[in-house]
Amino acid sequence: MSAFALRARTVTVDGLDVFYREAGDPANPTLLLLHGFPSSSHMYRGLMAELADSYHLIAPDHIGFGASAAPAVEDFAYGFEKLTEITLGLLDRLGVERFALYIQDYGAPIGLRIASRNPERVTAIVSQSGNAYLEGFTPFWDVLFAHAEDRAANEAGVRELLTAEATRWQYTHGVPADRLDRIAPETWTLDQAGLDRPGNKEIQLQLFWDYQFNLDGYPAFQEYFRTHRPPLLAAWGRGDEIFGPAGAEAFARDLPDAEIHLLDAGHFALETHGEEIAALVRDFLGRHVK
Repeated sequence: MSAFALRARTVTVDGLDVFYREAGDPANPTLLLLHGFPSSSHMYRGLMAELADSYHLIAPDHIGFGASAAPAVEDFAYGFEKLTEITLGLLDRLGVERFALYIQDYGAPIGLRIASRNPERVTAIVSQSGNAYLEGFTPFWDVLFAHAEDRAANEAGVRELLTAEATRWQYTHGVPADRLDRIAPETWTLDQAGLDRPGNKEIQLQLFWDYQFNLDGYPAFQEYFRTHRPPLLAAWGRGDEIFGPAGAEAFARDLPDAEIHLLDAGHFALETHGEEIAALVRDFLGRHVK
């Protein structure tokens, strides 16, 4: 299917505009794609075009990201519980009852809240640097966890993660030299444009602080894996310095049948290994989702 067939749409959820990209026939099985920081549904543009012949794909922008609403921190309770509520509200608005999940970075605590609380709705899970285990955390997180304990003392350090240099690094670290030319500059420039909007850095600081509470949900996520045994594919960058490959390997502890693939990639592996990931996802969903 052509990338030109992707649709860009907006609906209102809880009084807020939620932007989402959609592709494929709604009569086909649905794959919900949840992006991470500091990206948007833009990260899924290629994968959606590749899979739209067989699947119905929905990729929303979280509140505060991309083309969705970004109210000031004084006007919206930014946190991963609230982002989960908005995502569920979007699914209800669209009438989507059952779906597979593709989770990356921030998309993981949102998607895994949905799955663990509504296991009957989730048919399968694909994780690309979508962490659910303490093993996945790297030294990158040291300043963020320090910020969680003392916001004032560590705010300057975490603000460095909102700079253009840091955003570009998220795309380029861990990528082999012969794949760097696959990363289009609009990836990090688009993300940075979102971060640089008035008030958006305060939004991101609040989400940085709130991230600590996602770890409280890990036992429930892992119990969901053990109890419900969802089919799971991990397609993860071996060179990811944000969520390390140990986070992918840890899924096997609770899901012995998990399909774990470590790619010679970084955090945004779709940008450099999109063909490989699309093939893995198509094969995986073809075997587990009807």
